[in-house]
Amino acid sequence: MTHTFDSTVLREYDIRGIIGETLGPDDARAIGRGFGTLLVREGGKTVAVGYDGRVSSPMLEHALIEGLTASGCDVVRIGLSATPMLYYAEASSEEVDGGIQITGSHNPPNYNGFKMVFQGRPFFGADIQKLGEIAAAGDWLDGAGEVSTRDIMGEYVERMLEGLTGIDTGALSGLKVGWDAGNGSAGPALEALAAKLPGEHHLLFTDVDGHFPNHHPDPTVEANLADLRALVAEKNLDFGVAFDGDGDRIGAIDGTGRVIWGDQLLMIYAEDVLSAEGGKHQGATIIADVKASRALFDSVEQNGGKPLMWKTGHSLIKSKMKETGSPLAGEMSGHVFFADTYYGFDDALYAGVRLLAASARLGKSVTQLRSAMPEMLNTPEMRFQVDEVRKFPAIAEISDRLTNSPGPEVQQVNATDGVRVNTKDGWWLLRASNTQDVLVARAESDTEEGLKRLLAQIDEQLELSGLERGESVGH
Repeated sequence: MTHTFDSTVLREYDIRGIIGETLGPDDARAIGRGFGTLLVREGGKTVAVGYDGRVSSPMLEHALIEGLTASGCDVVRIGLSATPMLYYAEASSEEVDGGIQITGSHNPPNYNGFKMVFQGRPFFGADIQKLGEIAAAGDWLDGAGEVSTRDIMGEYVERMLEGLTGIDTGALSGLKVGWDAGNGSAGPALEALAAKLPGEHHLLFTDVDGHFPNHHPDPTVEANLADLRALVAEKNLDFGVAFDGDGDRIGAIDGTGRVIWGDQLLMIYAEDVLSAEGGKHQGATIIADVKASRALFDSVEQNGGKPLMWKTGHSLIKSKMKETGSPLAGEMSGHVFFADTYYGFDDALYAGVRLLAASARLGKSVTQLRSAMPEMLNTPEMRFQVDEVRKFPAIAEISDRLTNSPGPEVQQVNATDGVRVNTKDGWWLLRASNTQDVLVARAESDTEEGLKRLLAQIDEQLELSGLERGESVGH
């Protein structure tokens, strides 16, 4: 027996598709067969499996487990869960050799997909392509694995609370925080966590509902923070935290309703980690993706760290962290990775706890920390539709043009991930999304006029490649 995946489903750092169109139970079964085969061949045996709150998730879980057990793997079901709970189940158990979370993350309700970890490392890129090759060849092992169930909620929440270790919780007793789970799969864990946190906590939309009836669960889009902003204003809270659909990305606002973007959150976390007692992380590498503000890289340096700009993508960042021994990394998209007293994976609930901790340790409110940041003029992440087969070639053309004939305004071209161009006005970025048929653009300057000039340069480069920025599309 063989299986062929739709050409759009096997992505760079996860597997994702549209239910009933490009993704279904046969694909899930083949993913289980392939992943299980690779794991057994590497001496592994046991896989943890979790799923998010999407309507299609239980169906995919059933088929995935069929595939895993048919390849000889044992399965530990953790059930409905946030993605970091699956990562935790894999990282905290010596018996578990791999993990698969069924999740559509922040995509529309009709999407779903799979995020995977393999013997303690991210499973992405060539690994995912290998699943396609194994399926096409029907090169699967045969076996008969067993299935068991594990309830990890209690121990996971206790592990979250360790993020406050060393802090006088009495100092946090007056804190008032708002939380928005966006009807995503982190809701139940958030309820259990908030009940044990010091201070006063107000929760929104913790009921898991794969239709996302209140707002789309993507905290990097400012419109999705409207309910949280209203809650913070109405209750006079110190700050607010929001999660995406599967709980691995964080968004935040301060007490005045200002958004604290992913790179700004990382500035707070980096200051906290780099000033740790005993200087254990002084000089450490702090990683951020190519979309992050110059202010972040400057701040890391000022606090005694080594800033490293790296490729966007949770799997790519996690791999770079292991390579460099970095205690902390993050992305504009709200993935934050703590290897400092944690496991190095992206966990928005833990990041929320660490925001409380950072504020207490640094002796400043979240609003004060946000106010101390330099006011840079930057665009949000602009995303615009480009044909799937055109997006990477277009970026390659632009990179070649700017490298070979940069023009007088270009000071530096960084091709780590797409094209990030420094000019006297600031910087601009163009890169191809690894998860959608879009190009992503961003620009940052000290002045409005400078920002206009940067945007004009983006438009010029797109035009030279027969494209236009047009209207920004959602995630």
